[in-house]
Amino acid sequence: MVLEIAEKDILHSLQRDNPWWVTGTAAPSAGFSHTRAYFKGFREQALNWKINRSVILMGPRRVGKTVMLEQLVAHALQEGFPPEAILFASIDTPLYSGMPLARLIELFETQTSHDPNGRRLVIFDEIQYLKDWEVHLKVLTDRYPQTRFIASGSAAAALRLKSQESGAGRFTDFFLPPLTFAEFLDFLNLEEKLIAPADREGRYQTTDIDALNEEFIRYLNFGGYPEAVLNAEIQSNVQRYLGRDIVDKVLLRDLPSLYGIQDIQELNRLFTTIAYHSGQEISLEGLASSSGVAKNTISRYLEYLEAAFLIVRVRRVDDNGKTFQRMRQFKVYLTNPSMRAALFAPLTADDEAMGSMAETAIFSQWFHSDQLAQIHYARWKSRRKDQEVDLVRCDPARLKPVWAYEVKWSDRYVSHPGELTGLIEFVKKNPKIAQPTGASTRTLTAETEVDGVKIRHFPCALHCYQIGRNVIEGRAP
Repeated sequence: MVLEIAEKDILHSLQRDNPWWVTGTAAPSAGFSHTRAYFKGFREQALNWKINRSVILMGPRRVGKTVMLEQLVAHALQEGFPPEAILFASIDTPLYSGMPLARLIELFETQTSHDPNGRRLVIFDEIQYLKDWEVHLKVLTDRYPQTRFIASGSAAAALRLKSQESGAGRFTDFFLPPLTFAEFLDFLNLEEKLIAPADREGRYQTTDIDALNEEFIRYLNFGGYPEAVLNAEIQSNVQRYLGRDIVDKVLLRDLPSLYGIQDIQELNRLFTTIAYHSGQEISLEGLASSSGVAKNTISRYLEYLEAAFLIVRVRRVDDNGKTFQRMRQFKVYLTNPSMRAALFAPLTADDEAMGSMAETAIFSQWFHSDQLAQIHYARWKSRRKDQEVDLVRCDPARLKPVWAYEVKWSDRYVSHPGELTGLIEFVKKNPKIAQPTGASTRTLTAETEVDGVKIRHFPCALHCYQIGRNVIEGRAP
């Protein structure tokens, strides 16, 4: 009797989460008026019946994964896909706790009159909450070649690792990054107003740099989260609505449950420190010394935070573009610049942290690009002083730098380009670097030349837009 009642409850839950079985139309939340720029690519992978692969949708919390899944259902229904052949199940639902995926499929088949050997769309949201999910999903992928399984989750550490280990040839990973600056402007219907068409060289211009910078500051403060962009209530208190979610859901629940972390507060303190100093060079020795935590423990914590898409570590190269065998020093960036405001306080245009957060924003635009692994920063000792270049891309085949530029939130260097000593020295030591090289500004566009090194100066906000737009459209930024 107990099992029979439990099954009725489960079927009732499935019925509630799949209203199209009765109505033939998608749930109201799927009518969210904006789609991510990545939706088209995701949709094409998810609804591809030419190859038998399941798609793993992964990314940080609150970037719109569940909404994208609901929009996928809405699109399939609009294209005439049979409503009774679509299943949506969120695995973190308590009623499904520990339930094998095959059992959910059985209940799905019991509840709707569809052909189990025909085309079906089955979505498992928050799949990381099922132990050994990758084994379950691989079996189902092989058993039902006409069913397209889509799984998603925020605890990307487990998703990425296990999809690569157990899903070889069966799973395709799709990463949904935080909102890009280009998407942010599009969501607010400001793209056409503030961005002029690209010129012959593919560079965009702005019609109003002051207005664009104003939106750039808003983007840094809350623009990485789709729901915040369209909700003034959340914008008014990002610390309450988003900051606690990062801490409570990821640091206090997801990571400890996945990795058995005992000292949660220790992990929280490390992340808070990194978030506040996003974009600064750090070392394991320095972190260990300042925190009193063993280096191997800090190293594990950094791996967890990176695998959960909270941070990204950027490797250092020397003045010849060569990487170091051991990563003693590295830069750590938040994957979403808005996390800093969500944890601390919103930035203003003249805030001391604007330089590092502008740099963080630039890096965050690259997260869906295949080139991300090729991007480094350069730091070396010179006769005059320690020198640094913020961004260096190295050709993986030749192991040589191909471009380099500085991220600045200041117009000073247009009139004083000789002060960009690190950039100038680096370009002169690496003559294969494309010229003009670059240095961003706050508002100005110009070209200068120092010691034969040509420098193009461009507004930081416009450059942030350019990278995001090019990555979205599959062009090299």
